[in-house]
Amino acid sequence: MKKLLFTIFAVGGLLTHGALQAQEAQEDYVKFGGAVRYNIHDASWNDDKSDPQFTWDTWRLNVDARTAGVDLSFEYRFYPDGGYHMLHHGWLGYGLNEDLYMKLGVSQVPFGITSFASHSWWFQVPYYVGLEDDYDMGLKFDYTGIENLELNFAYFHSMEPAGTGSSGLLDSRYSYDIVGTADGAPVKEGPQFNVRAAYNLSEDWEVGLSGQFGKNLYGDNYSESESTSAFAAHVVGNFGDGFNFKGEYISYDYGAVSSNGADADFLQMGAYGATYNVASKANIWVAGLAYSIPVEWGPISNIQPYVDYSVITKDAEGFENSEHLVPGMLITAGSIYTYVDYAMGKNNAWLGSWTNGLAAGSPDAEWESRFNINIGYYF
Repeated sequence: MKKLLFTIFAVGGLLTHGALQAQEAQEDYVKFGGAVRYNIHDASWNDDKSDPQFTWDTWRLNVDARTAGVDLSFEYRFYPDGGYHMLHHGWLGYGLNEDLYMKLGVSQVPFGITSFASHSWWFQVPYYVGLEDDYDMGLKFDYTGIENLELNFAYFHSMEPAGTGSSGLLDSRYSYDIVGTADGAPVKEGPQFNVRAAYNLSEDWEVGLSGQFGKNLYGDNYSESESTSAFAAHVVGNFGDGFNFKGEYISYDYGAVSSNGADADFLQMGAYGATYNVASKANIWVAGLAYSIPVEWGPISNIQPYVDYSVITKDAEGFENSEHLVPGMLITAGSIYTYVDYAMGKNNAWLGSWTNGLAAGSPDAEWESRFNINIGYYF
């Protein structure tokens, strides 16, 4: 591993030599921003059928800066209703030349559709198993030197740092990582490599392939490991007059082993101060369609209705599919974005089946729903 890192930095140093003067010529700056978001929601599985709940969802602080040609991007989030806070991302970036950009720190994992495979506030189901909008700690390179092609290469040494909310590995984090146990065996997410290629067929259509290769750490002091992998193929396109489509297929194997060393059918993943069980090996299918409608209704400039659907089909015998269906709309008014969603799920952790919905599930599970309005002011 030391040899690999030395090679990466040596190559980076050679590439930097030709771009140093151009980078230093860029002006320094510091920009501060953030957001405040509120939720109004009513869940079908909540026995309290009084008035819908109104909660303070999130407030966040953003800092973007540049000095001596080195970029900084940082975001920290606070969730008052849950009583926890955590880092979203924080990285230093540098253009090694016109075609190659390096990020060091906590950045988005290059896998599948980026930045999001979803249109709604609820994401798609890959997010809840760590395969959409995931963030980890490491080194990433973005290469755009081939016409119509973007290549991403990354090595992530570990999960992103935990925030506050619980103890140990269960501390709050923004994106889902492997923590807790796999059928009784303590486990945590270890180092991983990512590679992603996205090709623009035209100005409106992108297709891509992704691979993720890593290890889960087990045993005393996490001295033992088991290989993990995930693969994705995706397509994103704009067509007609305002339509957008996102489609994706994912296959993953999280390399889970039980306390006696046998293969395990599920393991735990955690974020936001809590964990639930996830099938250790599965396929995911994702599709989403949105339509953008320009309007002039007072401050409202655009309405985007959409429908997102995704399903997990699990390899373990007897495990039930997990489904995720979100029709809704995004209302844009300047820097105010309002998501109005009617999220529905079956064997879905965040929609009525917390502990085992994304693992074994239940053959008797019913569709559960949550009506949700999220209002966000971004500055």
